[in-house]
Amino acid sequence: MDLQTCLDYLKNYNGEEVSFMEVCGSHTEAIAKSGIKTIISDKIHLVSGPGCPVCVSPSGYVDKLVELAFSKDTVVATFGDMMRVPGSKGSLNDAAGQGADVTMVYSPMDVIKLAEESPDKTFVFAAVGFETTIPVYTLLLDHVVANDIKNIKLLTALKVMPPIIDWLCANNANVDGFIAPGHVSVITGSDYYIGLSKKHKIPFSVSGFKPEELVIGIYGLLKMWENKDTPDYKLVRNFYPSVVTAEGNAEAKRQINKYFTPAKARWRGIGDVDDSGLYLREEYLCYDAGSFNLDSDIKLNKACRCGDVLMGKIDSTECPLFGKLCTPTNPEGACMVSTEGSCYVKAITK
Repeated sequence: MDLQTCLDYLKNYNGEEVSFMEVCGSHTEAIAKSGIKTIISDKIHLVSGPGCPVCVSPSGYVDKLVELAFSKDTVVATFGDMMRVPGSKGSLNDAAGQGADVTMVYSPMDVIKLAEESPDKTFVFAAVGFETTIPVYTLLLDHVVANDIKNIKLLTALKVMPPIIDWLCANNANVDGFIAPGHVSVITGSDYYIGLSKKHKIPFSVSGFKPEELVIGIYGLLKMWENKDTPDYKLVRNFYPSVVTAEGNAEAKRQINKYFTPAKARWRGIGDVDDSGLYLREEYLCYDAGSFNLDSDIKLNKACRCGDVLMGKIDSTECPLFGKLCTPTNPEGACMVSTEGSCYVKAITK
């Protein structure tokens, strides 16, 4: 597919207005930094969806991490972004400043050494993420189970994509097509979206992250949308064939199914979505730190509109807190925390 042809078509498009949603935090970041929105027709609207795992983790999950961090002989280990996510009683950063035991790690596997060095303490890893990162947690579990390690547990806030996309479509989201998550699709395969495309008659374009890959992916999505009423026209296309296959990574999927089972999960600012979360299977619940029934999703600031941003209802700049009370250095909402959060990327690229 010729890149210049795609660029010219997107720039000169003068048809019906369309809204395409990316459901991948890395796509949100890449689109903002590439400036693609400035070189395509203003009739093509690119909106962000609930594709940042940090952004969609509810405040009840953060509250549980804080509770555990204050518990005797318990250390909460987490990635850096989760340190700053606000819960109803503050963040892990706030808790650490008050004496809670919190440590930042760069990989889940780092917890193994920490647990070996301090056998008298329990290490709880904050396991957040989508299909992309879940296989890494299964490797940690492989090691923990094989070596009968008793002082490592997970507090999970794991999500999967199809149920939330289905929920958006069923709840009248103003979306005409989806830029399917590239990293997730490496694990799941591009066929992952066929059922959704047929159910909602909506196109999916699996795209890479380089500017030229995004241009081709958006062009392909627009062409699918234009032809969606054509009988037997394919509405799922893979424009990232260098790393994504139709069937995905069979071993990674096997590992996920080995340890986790789907159930209802709460999405920050959105609510409960059936079968959208993954939880440890019954035979592995001894490694769970209390991931079930974390239902609260209380805002620190009731004016925060992260939920509407995550559902593509408003642009980040339409939130009354954006750039005022809520900034990358002082986030009021989770979308302003992660470098993949829609508010964060808007704040640093505006």
